Amino acid sequence: MVLKTFGWSFAVTALGLVAAVLFGGWTAFGIVAILSVLEISLSFDNAVVNAGILKKMNAFWQKIFLTVGILIAVFGMRLVFPVVIVAISAQLGPIEAVNLALNDQDRYQELVTDAHPAIAAFGGMFLLMIFLDFIFEDRDIKWLAWLERPLAKLGKVDMLSVCIALIVLLISAMTFAANAHQHGGAHVDKAETVLLSGIAGLITYMIVGGLSGYFEDKLEEEEEREHEAEEEAERSGKPRTAVAMAGKAAFFMFLYLEVLDASFSFDGVIGAFAITNDIVLMALGLGIGAMYVRSLTVYLVRQGTLDDYVYLEHGAHYAIGALAMILLVTIQYEINEIITGMVGVVLIGWSFWSSVRRNRALAAAEGKAETSDEKTEVSSGV
Repeated sequence: MVLKTFGWSFAVTALGLVAAVLFGGWTAFGIVAILSVLEISLSFDNAVVNAGILKKMNAFWQKIFLTVGILIAVFGMRLVFPVVIVAISAQLGPIEAVNLALNDQDRYQELVTDAHPAIAAFGGMFLLMIFLDFIFEDRDIKWLAWLERPLAKLGKVDMLSVCIALIVLLISAMTFAANAHQHGGAHVDKAETVLLSGIAGLITYMIVGGLSGYFEDKLEEEEEREHEAEEEAERSGKPRTAVAMAGKAAFFMFLYLEVLDASFSFDGVIGAFAITNDIVLMALGLGIGAMYVRSLTVYLVRQGTLDDYVYLEHGAHYAIGALAMILLVTIQYEINEIITGMVGVVLIGWSFWSSVRRNRALAAAEGKAETSDEKTEVSSGV
């Protein structure tokens, strides 16, 4: 099972490390290995959240996620995205930006750093909306009940998550963005950039998430109708409609996963520049890490880990919220990537341990109940 799920990841790791040695020797090997670990640690919470969405898809769409999806994740976000940032921010053509990335790495890093406020605002808003929508939803299973219970009550207020996200964005633009830009002048432009990028992230979340939810609801409606009037549905051809709807629902959930992965990739891509300026080594290291995130997502789905450890999804969403705030803070302040990665690891580890304790408590309660029943049967027999 492990080899089947992680086989491609192991193969890509071997090829990537060999390519690193051939490209830049053992120093390059070490850099790629560090980048791989960095990407996995920063994106582990991504795998947990992805698994919650991917388990709703069939085997076909899971394969699409591992093939087409990984191409988008590795080549799109880890290789093309940094070049696109430079092209847009420096008003360069794509070819000129690639030449800059390969031949003038210091200037390339400088341009990407200048674009960081826009990246942080977009990714921060997208991730913050995911977190807010999660904690404001009333759920049967609550991890931190003392916090989640009152938040669920507040969540009954319409558009509360959007209002809070916009307030956070406004504060970020007026504080972090303004102060960060005082060092280089043009104070207003930086704040405007953060505002526009943050609103773009918010709109992206609402469009992609809204479409995914819409088609998922339609799919559920069609399934209910089929159960209620199967014979009539067959005569009217509704089974074909339901299949088409399932395809649309899966497509938009796939699109949602890709945008989610892109948002999680922002901090990893920017953080990679603290380790190396070489775009080739960056693509190799982050690409290897992205493969493991994909494989881990499928492993969580197929093993039913989320069903066994019910608080994992909670921990992942709290990690998302922490990452969103960290991204916004990095508009002005530098935060070590190790700290960023450890925040997610600690929150997910905590939620995993809480799930284990819950399972043990339930097992102990069931054992006591069975023992009590046996004693009752014995006394009745006597």
